[in-house]
Amino acid sequence: MIKIFKKTILLGLVTALAMASLSIVRVSAAGSHDPDKPPMGGLTNDRLEKIWARQLRAYEKFGKAEDFVQKAQGLIDRASASGRDVSAVQAALDAFEGAIKNATPIHASANGIVNSHQGFDSSGKVTDPEKAKETVRQMGIKLKEIREAMGGTGKALREAIQAFREANPRPEKTPTP
Repeated sequence: MIKIFKKTILLGLVTALAMASLSIVRVSAAGSHDPDKPPMGGLTNDRLEKIWARQLRAYEKFGKAEDFVQKAQGLIDRASASGRDVSAVQAALDAFEGAIKNATPIHASANGIVNSHQGFDSSGKVTDPEKAKETVRQMGIKLKEIREAMGGTGKALREAIQAFREANPRPEKTPTP
C-alpha cells in the first residue's frame, strides 16, 4: 500500500512540475507587433503596469528553471529506481535543460532592464509613460528571444510526461476495512 502511495505521489509531483514549466515556455511579448500600428501606442498607465507585472513574473519564473530541472530529475530518478521506463521523459528533460542553458544569457541580459525599470517606480507604478512604454517594449523583445531559445522544449516535456502518465496510470485506491 505504501509503495502504491509513493508512486501516486511521484506521478503527481512530476505532473505538477511539468505544468509549472508550461508558464516558462509560454512567455510572450507584450502588445501586438502589427506593422501598421506604432508599438505600444495608446497604452494607459494601468495597462502598462499590468504588462510590466506580467513580464516580471515571466522573468522570475525562468530564473527558477534550474530548480525545476533538479526537482524533475529527482522525480525521474525515483521513478526509474522503481522500475519504470522514464527514457522519453528523461530525453525531454535533457532537451529542456539544454534549451535553458541557451536561454540563460538572454535572461541575464534582461537583468539590466529589470533593475533599471525605467519609467516605473520600485512598486511597478508608471512614473514616466514614454520610458515605461520603451521598457515594456525592450522587455517584450527579451522574453520573445527567451521563448524562441527554448524552442518548444517545454511543450515536448509536457507531452512526454503525459505519455508517461498514460503508460503508467495511477493505481486504483483500495478501500481499507
